[in-house]
Amino acid sequence: MKLVILGGGGFRVPLVHQSLLADPDRLVDEIVLQDVLVPRLTAIGAVLDQQAQGAAWRPKIRMTTSLDDALSGADMVFSAIRVGGLGGRSLDERIPLKHGLMGQETVGPGGICYALRTVPVAMDIARQVERRAPDAWVINFTNPAGIVTEAMSSVLGDRVIGICDSPVGLCRRVAAALGVSESDTTFDYVGLNHLGWLRRVMVNGHDVLPGLFGDETALTSFEEGKLFGAQWLRTLRSVPNEYLHYYYFARETLEQMRAQETTRGEFLKDQQKSFYERIGENPQAALQAWLETRSERESTYLAEGRAVAGMTERAACDMDGGGYEQVALRLMNSITRNRPDQLILNVRNRGVVAGLGNSVVEVPCFVDGNGPRPIATGPVDPHSLGLMLQVKGCEQAAIQAAKSQNRADALFAMATHPLVDSVAAAAATLDGYVAAFPELSAFRAP
Repeated sequence: MKLVILGGGGFRVPLVHQSLLADPDRLVDEIVLQDVLVPRLTAIGAVLDQQAQGAAWRPKIRMTTSLDDALSGADMVFSAIRVGGLGGRSLDERIPLKHGLMGQETVGPGGICYALRTVPVAMDIARQVERRAPDAWVINFTNPAGIVTEAMSSVLGDRVIGICDSPVGLCRRVAAALGVSESDTTFDYVGLNHLGWLRRVMVNGHDVLPGLFGDETALTSFEEGKLFGAQWLRTLRSVPNEYLHYYYFARETLEQMRAQETTRGEFLKDQQKSFYERIGENPQAALQAWLETRSERESTYLAEGRAVAGMTERAACDMDGGGYEQVALRLMNSITRNRPDQLILNVRNRGVVAGLGNSVVEVPCFVDGNGPRPIATGPVDPHSLGLMLQVKGCEQAAIQAAKSQNRADALFAMATHPLVDSVAAAAATLDGYVAAFPELSAFRAP
């Protein structure tokens, strides 16, 4: 099978390669890495070569800067691009903070701006996949994943699937806290990308999640338990995705963000610059540089939320285990080998969550050779559904704005987000983005 990775010079590509090296089925025999930046491709290529040393087998690796060349004859396409790079992410986060709004990559104004830049590029990719590889499946990693997947689905239908490592990490940690095996467990999870709740954990036909709420030690033993606190989780009677910390503790998180010298994007921008420079100067140490950089990256993840919660360094158990690369491998295996599986994915709703029509949601899916089908979740409580509907309205307005290049649509997407408390601040933030990004000039105020 030919796997194409768009954004093939990205830092997380070695995670995919590492999983494929360990794949007993040897599902992928060719990987094509496509990126517009040759130095990044070269650096990541060095990491992959060193990962494969001593391996019994590895896929053939090819690199290209041409999208057409990469897509021709593809069986599976991973889209992992970052429009604007980490410099763009830094601006996504920094500009709202100047106007008293939260600055985060995928949540709030930052996520809207990222979508405005990314959706046109993602739509072009979808059209080129339709022309060059009409039978290919597209697995979207590109953030904001729910918005980008929904935009691409208008071209590719159900052949584009969004994935995220947050739900799988949440389920893995809760299962460990409960002392149950993931393989024997069914997880009832419902939401949008970066906005979801784990509502039930089913073992032998019984929901064992209530037992967690009665065990203080177990409830505070894992990342989300520490992040949200036992009292709030008992109040919700569910375990939220870590990104809901931005909603439930918005005031405290904004204060923490404004107090920090650097944003997450600025930290990663400097870190990635150093990483690629290190490999350029010493290619023989590429893998070691990648491992060290990844360790630092993971240990500092969601730092502002952990600071608000009074948490210290991340525990090793919260960082261990398969992330999105393992989800992707399971998804590929299920589709290409017609092996039934159940995964939490971003797919078109098909009426599973009442009120969200056919928009993209993040829910458990049954997957086989025909792709994923969302599993009925049952009624969603008014609190969760209300927040989902409000955020989905912003997401769809952002998609419309990206397509129409209309300022009114962009302002509506930004100003109606639940984390934005002022139309004036939203307009000022949008103007700041327009000044910073030439590709957003169509949204300039008249």
